[in-house]
Amino acid sequence: MTLPSPTHPEDLRRLVAAGQWTAPTAGILDDYQQANLVVVPSAAADDFAEYCRRNPEVCPLLARTNPGDPQLTYDNCTVDVRTMLPRYRVWECNTLVAEPTDLTEHWRDDAVAFALGCSHTFDAPLRRAGIPVSHAAPPVYVTDRETVPAGIFAGPLAVSMRPVPTSLVDTAIEVTGRYPTGHGVPVHVGDPSALGIADLARPDFGVYPGVGEHAVPVFWACGVTPQLAIPEAHLDYAITHFAGHMLVFDTLLDASEPLTRDR
Repeated sequence: MTLPSPTHPEDLRRLVAAGQWTAPTAGILDDYQQANLVVVPSAAADDFAEYCRRNPEVCPLLARTNPGDPQLTYDNCTVDVRTMLPRYRVWECNTLVAEPTDLTEHWRDDAVAFALGCSHTFDAPLRRAGIPVSHAAPPVYVTDRETVPAGIFAGPLAVSMRPVPTSLVDTAIEVTGRYPTGHGVPVHVGDPSALGIADLARPDFGVYPGVGEHAVPVFWACGVTPQLAIPEAHLDYAITHFAGHMLVFDTLLDASEPLTRDR
């Protein structure tokens, strides 16, 4: 049975918690704040918070939980992070051990969850500006740029790529600059080799969509970045979202703009 597309984040989270929605969240619920998830032991939580503070474009911190408490609140919206993302990734001592749709069995008494802003947040405004952004998750590349270390956390910058018509690059920069909780302005426009990307057609994550004759690749900071910093921290365990499977909050970022659903 094909489920109808949810019309509000609460509807989506209800479906997710019931195990009825395990698909990616890209391209649905345009204009609502989407978020990446990182869960670390409480002993590492302050270092990770400082890592976010030092890399705000990469890790726009929306909210964190108290140790052991799975209830996370952002902008008056409280969610149980164990059950309200469609899919997760669970590591133990840097080894991926599970990719569940529910974290109840993997939650720890000292776990601290962080919600970080996600670039899916600005896809709808880009579409309204005439930029043909796909409803599929964008490809992601690991660059040769380093993030600013903090405590036990360090690692390379990961970026997502969206092809943008050459004539609309300035528009894309202006539009995304309005969304710091979606990573804000691009980190680079044009030549992927400037980021150490050897082959644009071979992303590290996701599927390459191609770049048209009159378009250029535009790169934004990506929420995969903190996942790359986790192995360097040598944690007993860590949990993140599965790529493209985000937490969607009730915050409507562009309530004054007309909401269009061009799916």
